[in-house]
Amino acid sequence: MKALLACLSLSMACLGARATEPDATAAPTPAPAARLLLMLRMAPPHFRPDVTYAGRYDADAGSAARRRIAAALAQRHGLVLKDGWAMPAIGIDCYVLEVPPSASPEAAAAQLEQDPRVAWVQRVQQFSGMAVGTADTLYPAQPGGRYWHVAELHRSATGRGVTVAVIDSGVDPAHPDLAGQVAETRNFAATPYRPESHGTAVAGIIAARGGNGAGILGVAPGARVMALRACWQEAADTRCDTFTLGKALNYALLHEPRVINLSVGGPPDRLLATLLDAALAKNIAIVGAADPRGPAFPADHPGVLAVASLEDPQRASAGAAILRAPGRDVPATVPGARWTFVSGSSFAAAHVAGLAALLAELKPGERPAGLRRALAPTAAPNTATIDACATIARVTGACACSCMPATAARP
Repeated sequence: MKALLACLSLSMACLGARATEPDATAAPTPAPAARLLLMLRMAPPHFRPDVTYAGRYDADAGSAARRRIAAALAQRHGLVLKDGWAMPAIGIDCYVLEVPPSASPEAAAAQLEQDPRVAWVQRVQQFSGMAVGTADTLYPAQPGGRYWHVAELHRSATGRGVTVAVIDSGVDPAHPDLAGQVAETRNFAATPYRPESHGTAVAGIIAARGGNGAGILGVAPGARVMALRACWQEAADTRCDTFTLGKALNYALLHEPRVINLSVGGPPDRLLATLLDAALAKNIAIVGAADPRGPAFPADHPGVLAVASLEDPQRASAGAAILRAPGRDVPATVPGARWTFVSGSSFAAAHVAGLAALLAELKPGERPAGLRRALAPTAAPNTATIDACATIARVTGACACSCMPATAARP
């Protein structure tokens, strides 16, 4: 434990270092150009579910013809075709079009949607990780251990045979707590894949392996992580957009993990909502991080398990009742064989994604709505604090640990 605290203290010192002051004489950074997503109504042979398909246009024989259609539409309306991605999981081809500064994105979208081949057009929207930075104080024990008794829960289930897709920034598969826990890594962001703090912390809370004499113990150490990098680190912030998240969700749909963790938040988004509905139809449980400041997507999308930190103030939700889980001063893995303490609903969501993996092992055919009822069968209209011991006891019929009442689960 002393060694762990030393590592944690070193990590906190590094993360607390001041950034270099910006050069006051430097030219201001120009605002990024507006981008639209163009969805085409097409059903070429690569949509067949029996065909192995990587998702990129250069992996498909019909790429030239489809790209010519998108390029022609872009040219006709004075736009620039920047990128494209097939999303066979929902039967559309998605293209990124850049709007010149002199044009109106709304007007361009309205003109494009008049073409009968176009399913819809939307703005590329921005999303961010639902974290509030590192904690100010250090506690030597995991909230998941103190309040959820995860080591005792593992007598009943560890998440064995369950894959959890972590759609986030880059996960470090070489971290001592994640060695052998990451089944695959994929990169859907524009920058090269690299291990990053937010994604590595989320993956560790879900599936950090035990018995290695150091670090933390994940809620579901028997589960395997599908690390899908759709976000990237910008200083202390984690950023994503509609296109990168859409590509990652499409990949997850084609490979069908049992649980998807989305510790990000932003505005309502039609493309992502369509992909989420397709995932729920495949009985994939989706866990989203709630925004303590108010409604946020995707946590408020119907069917998504919306999770807030126990310590966040209660709020009304546009979707189902919010689940509450440990989310403050949580020891977590970070790149470079280090650990730190993190806080935010991103990490509360990771706890629930791990618990969902335990339930998925115990009840493999359970639908997402059934998992929601198992997590909080007597939820109040707006919020429900999860009692992990009682949750597992309801499924197994036997108490695996100290089954505390929900009111005692709050630190």
